Amino acid sequence: RERLGQIAPDEITELPQECKDLEARVDSLRAVHLALLRVTKVYETETYDYPTHLHESITELGTTIGHGIINFATANLKGTNLPTPAPVEAATPQHKTLPHAIGRAATNAASAVLSTAAGNEDKLGKGLHAYSGAWEKIADARVEQDAAIRDRFLLPWQTTLSTSIAVAMKARQAVRVSRLELDAAKQTLKNAGPAKQEAARLEVENAEDDLVQKTEVAITLMKTVLENVSWPVRALTVEEPAKAQLMFYATAAEALSSVRGEIEELSVAAEGEYRCVPPSSLFPHV
Repeated sequence: RERLGQIAPDEITELPQECKDLEARVDSLRAVHLALLRVTKVYETETYDYPTHLHESITELGTTIGHGIINFATANLKGTNLPTPAPVEAATPQHKTLPHAIGRAATNAASAVLSTAAGNEDKLGKGLHAYSGAWEKIADARVEQDAAIRDRFLLPWQTTLSTSIAVAMKARQAVRVSRLELDAAKQTLKNAGPAKQEAARLEVENAEDDLVQKTEVAITLMKTVLENVSWPVRALTVEEPAKAQLMFYATAAEALSSVRGEIEELSVAAEGEYRCVPPSSLFPHV
């Protein structure tokens, strides 16, 4: 009836201003947690920057199944007349991040080039090898960054949201229900006949006591949430994720800056060798 406007505004019990102010502040804090966690939760899954990981996962699944079948056969065919396959080692799980994927691709490319290198191709292989080394460092830093953000940012913020904030929200809901019950009791008293006046009045008094008690509990819980807000703010602005991200990007910048100089030297050397080669050796039929 209140939502439909069937209750006059002056018949709706007003909560203390302190309670309403605290509700607004807790709502704001809860919104901050939800907004940040909605985005930063990607750090819980390492594949967030590598969408093509599904193909690798399917390939690994096939390899794992094959490994299991072979080893099962090895264990169960012993002592029989059937040929026993040799046991195989399980494949080492690989990280599925973009830095790891780039590093693996560069490593494989370097190996392919160096295995058949001739002339400047040797420098290409060396350049790819150096590039893969840089991305291996970046990949390690990426794993460390994600772990730090998960442990020191996501976990405490999720805990705050699911415990103290959730408890305060539950207490507020109890206040809302108690207020509605009080307003309903007042309406009953208003419409009660002489024979039921005393019972209805007693019901209103009990409802008022219940609302006062639950409001005090809610105020205490909301104050506790807001007083403890200093540590999540510190985690956001000082420690995580800012610190973890800074370390990751600093490592990436240092690794790529270092390898860039090495690749430039190889490129200059290769260009110099190319210029020194007589045209007749490049185009023997000219």
